[in-house]
Amino acid sequence: MKKELTIFLTGLMFLTRLPVPKNIDHSEIYLQKSPKYFPLIGWIVGLISFGVFFIFHYFIGADIGLLASIIAGIFTTGCFHEDGFADTCDAFGGGWTKEKILAIMKDSRLGTYGVAGLVLMLGAKFLLLKELVSHFSLIATNERELYLLVAVTMVAAHAISRLMSVLIIQKYQYVTADDGSKSKPLASDKLTTAEVITAVVFALVPFAFFNYYFLLALLPVVLTSFKMARYFKKWIGGYTGDCLGAIQQVAEITFYLSLLIIWKYIL
Repeated sequence: MKKELTIFLTGLMFLTRLPVPKNIDHSEIYLQKSPKYFPLIGWIVGLISFGVFFIFHYFIGADIGLLASIIAGIFTTGCFHEDGFADTCDAFGGGWTKEKILAIMKDSRLGTYGVAGLVLMLGAKFLLLKELVSHFSLIATNERELYLLVAVTMVAAHAISRLMSVLIIQKYQYVTADDGSKSKPLASDKLTTAEVITAVVFALVPFAFFNYYFLLALLPVVLTSFKMARYFKKWIGGYTGDCLGAIQQVAEITFYLSLLIIWKYIL
């Protein structure tokens, strides 16, 4: 149990800016095993985002609550996934060869494609959550039910989107122009079948609070994530840490959109 806790805390330190005990370092052995807990770490990010939404929604209003929750998620992760998404937009938008794409991705400067991508991605996230909360307000019988729906949605989104990164790590090859990349240890060895199942279980637990119809939302999330992975493989031969960040962000947005479609047109 102590070893598993260390693995979990190593993953928490890698994916977030949340404090961990001083004895937790960036051990490559523990970091390589940590992806099985990525969806569980997504629970934490989702719960923090919901907690901030709850406070601001209760005292001010829904729009400010959603904006604050997105900001809270960004601060919790240190803009980790958003940075990867922006770098991916710049690299694949401005590069036409594997070497150029990887060089742009390594560059710490933010370009036009990255700025445009971030604005569109954050805008889409806000509008989709706004629409979901508006719909929840119509179907919820009381505020407690409303908050439960929002909480489960945020937790499920953060969990399932991080599972997509775990699955991509298992299937595709890691590539980078920098041997010192922080994400490289994640790809040094694949997870066992039992460890992958652990990640899947953590990602699916939030769906126990939904109608089983909402499992349909997983299909577009999986298809979109693997479509992106195949695109990355075509151009650079695999994925990078930035690519995983981009997949997480797009998977999260796809999940919100899928839920909205199911609620509006299926149920």
